Amino acid sequence: MKMVEEMREHLTGKIIPFWRNLRDDEYGGYYGWLDYELRLDKKAVKGCILNSRIMWFFSNAYMVLHDPALLDEAKHAYEFMKKFCIDEQYGGVYWSVCYDGTVDDSTKHTYNQAFSIYALSSYYDASGDREALELAQKLQHLIEEKCTDHIGYLEAFTRDFQPESNEKLSENGVMAEKTMNTLLHVFEAYTELYRVSHDEKVADRLRFMLDLIADKIYNPAKHRQEVFFDSKYNSILDMHSYGHDIETAWLTDRGCEVLGDQAYIDKLSPVTKALTAEIYRRAFVNHSLLNECVNGEDNLWRIWWVQAETVVGFYNGYEKDPSKKEYLQAAEDEWDYIKNYMIDPREGSEWYWRVDENGNPDQEKPVVEPWKCPYHNGRMCMEIIRRNEHAAS
Repeated sequence: MKMVEEMREHLTGKIIPFWRNLRDDEYGGYYGWLDYELRLDKKAVKGCILNSRIMWFFSNAYMVLHDPALLDEAKHAYEFMKKFCIDEQYGGVYWSVCYDGTVDDSTKHTYNQAFSIYALSSYYDASGDREALELAQKLQHLIEEKCTDHIGYLEAFTRDFQPESNEKLSENGVMAEKTMNTLLHVFEAYTELYRVSHDEKVADRLRFMLDLIADKIYNPAKHRQEVFFDSKYNSILDMHSYGHDIETAWLTDRGCEVLGDQAYIDKLSPVTKALTAEIYRRAFVNHSLLNECVNGEDNLWRIWWVQAETVVGFYNGYEKDPSKKEYLQAAEDEWDYIKNYMIDPREGSEWYWRVDENGNPDQEKPVVEPWKCPYHNGRMCMEIIRRNEHAAS
């Protein structure tokens, strides 16, 4: 399959070399900022989310490509997290640290804890280092102890886990107490932790979150997920996040598959199929996915991570129902769009942050920043490679 080989080449020839070049051998971790003009700021803040995602990326790249040098990169990220990102006094992972590892933002956010669990679980799978698994389990216990109430997951906390306002995961003029986005990534992290640990307590929390997705987050009348909520999961903004819906569709299917509970496969399958169908109908325009819709108005920017998740989401939709050949075509068309418009052809660059409806890159946006990482586009490549290898076997 042409797309598979092209993605393998893109992964090994573009994405991996780019992020390896951002390794900081003086202070540890990976540099946190590269602007549009490809000027590297070696003293920029290092987001702990960015470092977690890089650890996850290199761990999985090693497991797909079996190159020991990639495991060394993952270990480099792991050592930085262990030394600088984890709060030894109060527990949990900071929001960000300075270039030299001193604390920059000591906020404890559930979203950030989740990505650390995701990364540590994969690193354990790649390396066999049980210390990484134990750290992941400790963070999972911390989330359950500090970051939950009886109906879901709380989000923003001070360093010592006192509740605070959730600016970091809120936008569009609302202050959300709970978000679909954080719930999705706790689910994603617990899926990976359960896959490598088979801990039944984690499985129970996966079931709890699947019920939340189906019963509280998913809006069956609009075939979409709601995005921002008050403490009781009442939606507080008319918003349709197209990228999150297509990402949720395949991550939920993956979680159900890893969990292996037929009752939840049966419960969530209609939801993931409906999400995929609605995104294809409503938001897949000119071979690419629109960003979002707020109060009935579409945002036409094409965002790097949204395009990457679109490939995987539609490919997953086709695998779940091979009669939906239009989904396979959409995945291939989106990949062509990415090649033509999202990948920055300049030497020493990677993907643009976003392009407008005419495919012109936003020159105000950097190439690397605390949210811009190899997690989405690298995962896209690895998911397509893995799924085809699995099908071939």
